[in-house]
Amino acid sequence: MKLRLFVTRDIPDEGLKMLKKDKRIKVEVYEKDEAIPRKELLKRVKGADIILSILTEKMNAQVFDAAGPQLKMVANYAVGFDNIDLVEAAKRGITVTNAAHPSVSESVAEHTIALIFALIHRIAETDAFTRAGKYKAWGPKMFLGTDLTGKTVGIIGSGAIGSSVVKRLHDGFGVQVVYSDIKPNPALEKLTGAKFLSKEELLKTADIVSIHVPLLPSTRHLISTKELRLMKKTAYLVNTSRGPIVDEKALLKALSAGKIAGAGLDVYECEPAIDCDLTDTLELRKMKNTVLTPHTASATIETRQAMSRTAAENVIAFLDGKTPLNIVKTK
Repeated sequence: MKLRLFVTRDIPDEGLKMLKKDKRIKVEVYEKDEAIPRKELLKRVKGADIILSILTEKMNAQVFDAAGPQLKMVANYAVGFDNIDLVEAAKRGITVTNAAHPSVSESVAEHTIALIFALIHRIAETDAFTRAGKYKAWGPKMFLGTDLTGKTVGIIGSGAIGSSVVKRLHDGFGVQVVYSDIKPNPALEKLTGAKFLSKEELLKTADIVSIHVPLLPSTRHLISTKELRLMKKTAYLVNTSRGPIVDEKALLKALSAGKIAGAGLDVYECEPAIDCDLTDTLELRKMKNTVLTPHTASATIETRQAMSRTAAENVIAFLDGKTPLNIVKTK
C-alpha cells in the first residue's frame, strides 16, 4: 500500500515530478493557487503519512492530530521553520526538514542589495513620479538620494545569507562592512575585512542595517524602539528575514518621525497583512521612504525549483531510511 503525501500548495514542478515517480508514495496537491484555508487543511491532511508544507501553514498539534498517528514527516518548502512546532513534532517522532539550498542565499542576498539600492537611489519614488506624468524637466536638486560607495553597511546575522550580502558588497561596491552575531565569524572577516561589533555599536555605526537572522523567541522584536533610536537619522533598515524580528509599530513611529531615513521590507510582522494595526493612521504603504516587496526575496525560477528539488530529496532520503540532508531538530 502506498504512503500518502499531501502537498499544502502547488510548488514548482521539478520536485513534484521526482515525488510522483516514486512508486512508494501517492502525491496529492491542494489544487488552488492560494493559501489553503485552515479548515480545509485539517480535512485534507487526514491519513497523510507525509506533509509537504509551505511557510504559511502552521504545523502544530492541531494539524498532527488531524493527520493521525501514522504521520511520519513534515517536509517544509522554506528555509525557515518557525511555522512548525518542533517540540511537538519531536514528541510524536515526526521528522522535520526544511528546503535550505545554496541558491536561496544567493537570491535573497541579491534581493537585499536590490532593496538597498532602491532605497538610497529612491527608485520606487521616482518610478511613481515618472509614471504619474509629473516629470516635466530635469532639476539639479530633484529626488536627491545617496551613494553606496564609501558607506558603512551593518549586517545582523552572518550566516549563509548575511555572508553572501557581505561578500557582494565588499567585492563590488567599496563599502565598509560591520556585522553582529552570537559569535564572531573569522572566515568572513578574513575574506572581506568585515568588523565584528555588538548589535548596539553596529546600529550606531552603520548607514544601512540589514537583518539576516532566523525567527526565534530570542530574535522576536530584536529591532524595536530602543534599537531604532540608536540608528543614525540618515540610516536605512532592510529586512529580508522574518517580519516579527522587527517591531512594526516601533518602526512605523521611527519612519513617521524621521528617526531613520527609510526601510526596505520583504517581510512583515502580521504577514500577509502589511500593517498589524489598522486602527491608526501609520501605514507602511503610504510612506514614501519605504520600499515594500511581498516576501519575494527568494522568488527566482532557479531558486524556487532548487527548493522544490531539495524538499523532494528530503522525502526520498527519509523513505530510503537515510537521514535527510536538511533535517531540523529542536535545540
